[in-house]
Amino acid sequence: MKIFFCLLGILSCMAIKGQSLNDTLLVGYTRAAPFIVLNDDRVEGLNVWLWKQVAQGVGKPYKMVQMDFSNMLDSLKTGGIDISINPLTITSNRSKEMEFTHSFYASNSTVAVAQVSSFNKFMTFIKGFFNLNFLKGLFLLLLIILIFGFLGWYFERKRNPENFRPTYRGIWDGLWWSAVTLTTVGYGDKAPKTRMGKISALVLMFGGLLFISGLTASIASSLTVNQMSNNPEGFNEFKNRKVGTIAKSGTRTFLSEHFFKNVSTYPGVVPGLKDLKKGKIEAFLYDEPILKYRIQKDSSLNDLDLLPLKFDVQFYAFGLPKTHTRLEQQISQRILEIMESKEWEIVLNEYGLAEL
Repeated sequence: MKIFFCLLGILSCMAIKGQSLNDTLLVGYTRAAPFIVLNDDRVEGLNVWLWKQVAQGVGKPYKMVQMDFSNMLDSLKTGGIDISINPLTITSNRSKEMEFTHSFYASNSTVAVAQVSSFNKFMTFIKGFFNLNFLKGLFLLLLIILIFGFLGWYFERKRNPENFRPTYRGIWDGLWWSAVTLTTVGYGDKAPKTRMGKISALVLMFGGLLFISGLTASIASSLTVNQMSNNPEGFNEFKNRKVGTIAKSGTRTFLSEHFFKNVSTYPGVVPGLKDLKKGKIEAFLYDEPILKYRIQKDSSLNDLDLLPLKFDVQFYAFGLPKTHTRLEQQISQRILEIMESKEWEIVLNEYGLAEL
């Protein structure tokens, strides 16, 4: 008899662990366009469409519950809701506290920055010429012209007075010849005739080719570095800057793991983008499709840009409490069936989304 009751207890515990569901499923969501779009009293978006298709297969009534992002995650951990249909990023830390369905979409994070005015771009370009490396190169260029200009005049002043005047004024003739030769302009109005003059010209011409190439690269580098400091396209450029992202998001975890220290967190995308526009933060980092959709649809955010920078590849899925393993299996199976259909591609295109 005792064995019977023990077995009964074990089976009951397994049943509770495998499936602890309300009669009506509580479905949590928060704004995350284009996956969750709130239009007045309507809830639309890719994930809403997907959930409706899944719910038909599950066969249980459900109730939609709007929540903020942090509370939604906490409710998943405690079992306060039965499922979240937001595009949750699958991470190792979250997997310890909740179940995930099969991933239905892959994306990445990116960076939103405020647009730079034409005047600021022009000033950035001008400042690039006052870069220390550029000034060093310019000084060396003038020094070479001066040295070879003097040598040209010194060797040619006696045997070639028509091109290099023998008086001190002929030094200007040498400087002119040196500059024309070094820059490979080659007017031909002055040319050396002596052996040492020609040797100096050869050294100047071949050495000038190498020097001018290096100087050009230095100028390009100084201008690029200066531009990147105002409109950076490198992920590491933002580590020492004040940036923003969504609290408790996968991007927030990623930034912490990559030693971003000055990070402001927001409950949603819109408040963060508005602070970016006001200049309170220098960049906003989050999921690319969500940022792209919000900036395109909100006319007040048109002066924000997305950099061509992709990092932190993410896989989206629905989240469930740890006790809902059986429900997770049913939903995952249904998601796979939907993703294999032609209709899934059509719906993705309708929301301006494409697989990574």
